[in-house]
Amino acid sequence: MDFQSLLTPPDPGFYKDLLDHMSDGVYFVDREKRILYWNEGAHRLTGYTSEELVGKSCHEDILCHIDYAGHKLGTDSCPLSATIQDGGRHEASVFLRHKQGRRVPVSVRVQPLRGADGSIVGAIEIFSDDSAHSEARRRTDAMNRLAFLDHLTQLPNRRFAEMSVQTAISEFNLHKSAFGVLMVDVDGFKAINDSFGHSSGDRALLQVAQTLAGSLRPTDTVGRWGGDEFLAVVREVNKDVLKKLAERCVSLAQQTLIPSNDERLIRLSISVGAAMPRTGETAEELLQRADTLMYQSKACGRGCASEE
Repeated sequence: MDFQSLLTPPDPGFYKDLLDHMSDGVYFVDREKRILYWNEGAHRLTGYTSEELVGKSCHEDILCHIDYAGHKLGTDSCPLSATIQDGGRHEASVFLRHKQGRRVPVSVRVQPLRGADGSIVGAIEIFSDDSAHSEARRRTDAMNRLAFLDHLTQLPNRRFAEMSVQTAISEFNLHKSAFGVLMVDVDGFKAINDSFGHSSGDRALLQVAQTLAGSLRPTDTVGRWGGDEFLAVVREVNKDVLKKLAERCVSLAQQTLIPSNDERLIRLSISVGAAMPRTGETAEELLQRADTLMYQSKACGRGCASEE
């Protein structure tokens, strides 16, 4: 069975052209989860072309789907598998791995494909970017105008991050609005620069920046603090939520690979310090605690989060 056999006459080309012009990613699989069709939207969102993926099996795990807790999707948690087994429609919010190595949050909808006799012959998955790009573009434009953007990572710069912390502290003191900060450092960054060159170091910073932005919520602010350090201000959290967000960032960063100039793969990791403000504490004191906790994570072996 191929994609053309799934289309309704008289003009299959019309439907294929229509699907290729969708902004969402669309792909079809058969009962063995072999990819039969991969549209241009899927190419744009993942970096993989139709030529690279048609004929491949989902079991090869090219996109390496993981859930928001950082766990790899198994057969029992895969919406495609569930649809093929029970014929129902299934939805999920997951992270896929882009061809360039970064993690992309996507919203997935799956429904069955049926043959003329009503039997399930496969499934169709539609996935869309779940990273609030329109809001991110709006923020980027505003920060460009106000010189608040870090030009390498396209994240807010230190000046903007400092202002975000000060604003959050003021709201906490006035209204007890709960928030937390994550101080993040790229593990072994000097070694990446020394071993693979500064261009690889820049790619590492860019991929970590994109991973952090995708790991956190649209209401959170993550910026480049300086060098290989990042700072996130996360609002409306308690200690448990802050801990889960920190662990999600660590988990997703650990599953990020970037190519070096000689095509070797560099596996990234980050160390995180997570802290919530104390009554009467200044922004500087809060950030110092988060920084101390981040170095505690490094002392514990790197690639982990420490929190208070």
